[in-house]
Amino acid sequence: MKSEGNITREAASFRDNSGYVYYDENGTFFRRINPVYEEKYRLLMSSGLYDELVDRHLLIPHKEIPEEKKLTIRPKRVPYISYPYEWCFEQYRDAALATLNIHITALKYGMMLKDASAYNIQFINGWAVLIDTLSFTDYEVGKAWAAYGQFCRHFVCPLILMSAVDERLGKLMSSYIDGIPLDIGTEILSGRGGLFAKLHIILHSKSVEKHSTDRKTKDVYIKKSAFLALAESLKAGIEALKPAKKLTEWGEYYAHTNYSETSAAEKSLIVTSFLETIEPKQVWDFGANDGRYSRLAAKTAHVTAFDIDFNAVGRNYLEIRKSHEPILPLILDLTAPSPAIGFGNTERNTIGGRTVRPGKSPADCILMLAVIHHLAVSNNLPFEIIAKWLASICSNLIIEFVPKTDSQVQILLSTRDDIFTEYDEAHFIESFGRYFEVTKREAIPGSERILFLMKRR
Repeated sequence: MKSEGNITREAASFRDNSGYVYYDENGTFFRRINPVYEEKYRLLMSSGLYDELVDRHLLIPHKEIPEEKKLTIRPKRVPYISYPYEWCFEQYRDAALATLNIHITALKYGMMLKDASAYNIQFINGWAVLIDTLSFTDYEVGKAWAAYGQFCRHFVCPLILMSAVDERLGKLMSSYIDGIPLDIGTEILSGRGGLFAKLHIILHSKSVEKHSTDRKTKDVYIKKSAFLALAESLKAGIEALKPAKKLTEWGEYYAHTNYSETSAAEKSLIVTSFLETIEPKQVWDFGANDGRYSRLAAKTAHVTAFDIDFNAVGRNYLEIRKSHEPILPLILDLTAPSPAIGFGNTERNTIGGRTVRPGKSPADCILMLAVIHHLAVSNNLPFEIIAKWLASICSNLIIEFVPKTDSQVQILLSTRDDIFTEYDEAHFIESFGRYFEVTKREAIPGSERILFLMKRR
């Protein structure tokens, strides 16, 4: 991020000459619109396209800032920025369909999308929303859709791989910031994916390779009906895709938990009382599974619900898509959180680097329930290093300690030697106490587990 006086430019927006995003010393975000794009922006606003897209929850709303010398808008703030490689299949498919619906709608108003980047879509209360107001341009009769190749790399290829092979292949987007190369998609598919993959990945890849070799381009006149037909056929193909679901370790976690119904209810009451004590506005739920405890926090806060299991995140998202609660489910491996990538490692941030909250931690509170034993026992992470990292990203922590005598820990130890001599409550409190002050400790009735409310020192 680049500072200019009392404003800081957002590094991720440097590629677009139409304008850029910046924020002020209070953390309020703005989008500056360069003179080269003003005419297209005015068409977006005057044509009725902006109003329709905002009404349909497809475009983020904004307000113009009249006191600024240059054309500037203030978009509605996105509670938490996510990236495509953190989405479950259902989110990814909805992001693709939202992009196509925006493009198709724009054509009615004489405009179209000039960008089809998956990073331009964010999820707000279950809606897939375009946040780049400067992604529109005039529709030119006879011209092909310039963003088609980008759409295939960012949406079609990842989705077909996640559908025909393995949902985890969406993670390839973290290695290819401009979308998964179609030749790589072709190799992985090995003939799978049907006609949809053949048309938009395999044959498309061969066409790209051919023209990059002969360096010849041929202008072809495209009728508007054919232009629209391409978008509609992409939409139909994506709507037909289903996730390559597999049985996963955590997808049915709550069906096999060792809690009784009474203990689970008591746990919810304790978590609720802890939340009421600190009144957080931004909550991160690590190991959220299907969002059971996220929903307790979502009554008064925005919750980013992280989990490693695609099936669990998918179920959580589908529920939020119906309820429109302020919860954002995302895929996250706590042992290898999303890194900073892109040019200079600044275009896409770590999970703690995406929120601008001057004087505040990225999260007011982290929920970490039934997770510590998986980090400490399954992954050999010392309490000290876990506590230090958590203290760097939150001001309050609600954490569940699961003792070694718990049946779930015993299952983890059944396939390995017990080398965890310091895995006990005393060492847990000692290690976390270096970074947090324990303000409340509550045993969960009917279990051996303990809930702690901690405040960062």
